Amino acid sequence: MPQAIHISPIDNVVVALHPIAKGTLVEVDGLAVTALEDIPQGHKMAVKPIKNGENVIKYGFPIGHATADAAPGTWMHTHNVHTNLSGEVEYSYNPAPDLAPLPKVEPETFMGFRRKDGRAAIRNEIWIIPTVGCVNDIAKKMVADNQDLVTGSIEGLYTFTHPFGCSQTGHDHAQTRKLLAALVRHPNAAAVLVLHLGCENLQHDQFVEELGEYDHDRVKFLTCQDVEDEFAAARDILKELAAYAGQFKRQPIPVSELVVGMKCGGSDGLSGITANPTIGRFSDMMGQRGGSTVLTEVPEMFGAEGFLMDRCINKEVFVKAEHMINGFKDYFISHNEVVYDNPSPGNKAGGITTLEEKSLGCIHKGGHSPINAVYDYAKQVESKQGLVIMDTPGNDPSSVAAMVAGGAQVVLFSTGRGTPTGNPVAPIIKLTANPQTYAGMSDNIDVDASMLLTEPERMSELADTLVAEVAATASGKLTKSEALGYTEMAIARVCNYV
Repeated sequence: MPQAIHISPIDNVVVALHPIAKGTLVEVDGLAVTALEDIPQGHKMAVKPIKNGENVIKYGFPIGHATADAAPGTWMHTHNVHTNLSGEVEYSYNPAPDLAPLPKVEPETFMGFRRKDGRAAIRNEIWIIPTVGCVNDIAKKMVADNQDLVTGSIEGLYTFTHPFGCSQTGHDHAQTRKLLAALVRHPNAAAVLVLHLGCENLQHDQFVEELGEYDHDRVKFLTCQDVEDEFAAARDILKELAAYAGQFKRQPIPVSELVVGMKCGGSDGLSGITANPTIGRFSDMMGQRGGSTVLTEVPEMFGAEGFLMDRCINKEVFVKAEHMINGFKDYFISHNEVVYDNPSPGNKAGGITTLEEKSLGCIHKGGHSPINAVYDYAKQVESKQGLVIMDTPGNDPSSVAAMVAGGAQVVLFSTGRGTPTGNPVAPIIKLTANPQTYAGMSDNIDVDASMLLTEPERMSELADTLVAEVAATASGKLTKSEALGYTEMAIARVCNYV
């Protein structure tokens, strides 16, 4: 097994594929360097002299600068490397020379559900969506009391609780309203009961206006304060919704009609060279089949955004991406925060030193296809659009929530350190290339990608596996997080309660 990987010929560091003990001779790409100290798995070791102030190069790009002279064999991490990031940047559009759609491929099919409006779904469920946190427990009791309605082709009755919908102002309130309405429109819901309290800020008329046109057989409303017995009233409504939902049956649907979200969380120093590029290969393959993939986590693009933006299909998309990136940076600056307050302690323990390093690994999930559109938070993503970007935070539950609100039917999620993240709207398929993480979380991780550490040439094979896994999940196979009942949901916020 190789001891380390030298990602780019111009890199002045290598990445340890497993722990390297002090005094070990490391030979890679014609380089022979003795480790001057212990190098943990996923961490970086200098293979060339690096002077104080000189850039540390990984992936062929700077990931920060050295804060002390480092001889070959030195462990390069937070104690001797610092970010180069600062504030907003003025970007210029320099289209990548190979910017062109990849060759088309005939799409496979999955067994999904065709909704009345023509959209494809991969689950056939009934949802109760509270408009305010005050009715969360009421919604949970309604779910528990009516499980007998889950029969035939109906695959579940669920509620998605949250603490919002009241005591919010301005953009914060609007964001909650927008996301909840988007969830109601999601095709994985065969039928939806929207549950109000009655006195909250998010009033019924306001919600209906946000929702727009809807199928009155598919979406029903109940305001608890308007009825004598909300549980009896809910029972009557849910019976109607069950009769409606039960008419849908699985049928063959091309994978070109899928919108797949892409996320990484609990990343380590191996994620950007193994699991994330594999998801990128999958993204390219989905684009070839006519599907859509969604890249998110804007703060985890900082330091690598220029390479992404050069892949924008035209100047208009580039300008939207520029506004998205600098808008997020301005958010940090306006709150007197630094733009580089990332990676997390777990990321650092796994070998990620700076935000640039994290970002350069993160963007590999986007593969090599052109970026065809930029979407606002939770905005509905068009089908058959190839690779797009959505404006979301890096936080796992809120980023995933935005993608599924935008219509993603399934999410691919890579993790190096391990995370149990699930979602109640769309199944999450998790993969890791860290063998220790898979061994410790095999009950929660769907795909073991650890063979890439020793056999990187198998990345295409693994991407094929992901295509098959997505098709199987879309056809009804439960993901590990679904089987465990993990259903985290979060709405990104912009201010405190009033």
